[in-house]
Amino acid sequence: MTTSELNRRRFLTAISGATLCAALPTSVLALNDAQAKKLIDKAVVDINKVIASGKSINAMIKDFERIFVKYGDVPIIARSALGPDARNLSKSQINAYTKAFQGYIARKYGKRFNEFVGGKINVGGSRKVKSFFEVKTTVKLRGQAPFEVNFLVSDRSGKSKFFDMIIEGISLRLSEKAEIGAMLDKRKGDINGLIADLKNAG
Repeated sequence: MTTSELNRRRFLTAISGATLCAALPTSVLALNDAQAKKLIDKAVVDINKVIASGKSINAMIKDFERIFVKYGDVPIIARSALGPDARNLSKSQINAYTKAFQGYIARKYGKRFNEFVGGKINVGGSRKVKSFFEVKTTVKLRGQAPFEVNFLVSDRSGKSKFFDMIIEGISLRLSEKAEIGAMLDKRKGDINGLIADLKNAG
């Protein structure tokens, strides 16, 4: 793998945190393409600020977690990553799991931001796809050709949120689902063990 390919792969991993996401929504309340684009416009402004902030890695991770919570449908994303096992959790377990998942995502992806100082994400157009909206963005890194990243947005939870991101045909929702599944398998299905692991992972 060339240096350019490695940097590209790392950047895809870095920004995936603001984007990991849930099962496809079954309905849309009142969301339109302009509103979906406006959401991602705001998210991208915040992400670009973090990339260019010059803050310490710990401060960037905290900023990243706030972005994830503000613009991402975290409860649905977390449940999607866990899969059918989420249905068997108590209320306290699902709350603890969601909080642990949120911190795990922030650490795992937020700590990559400082590797991409000088990079930038630009928002393009938006279009309706089935029961959600796809907002296209272009990622530009220093010394590399621009590439497209698509955010998927719905208002299934009652607020406009992104629930997945597609990078060169790869769903970050599905990628993270595989990661969480592997962690749960290692714990032999022990949800409380998974929660403990997530608090230290990333």
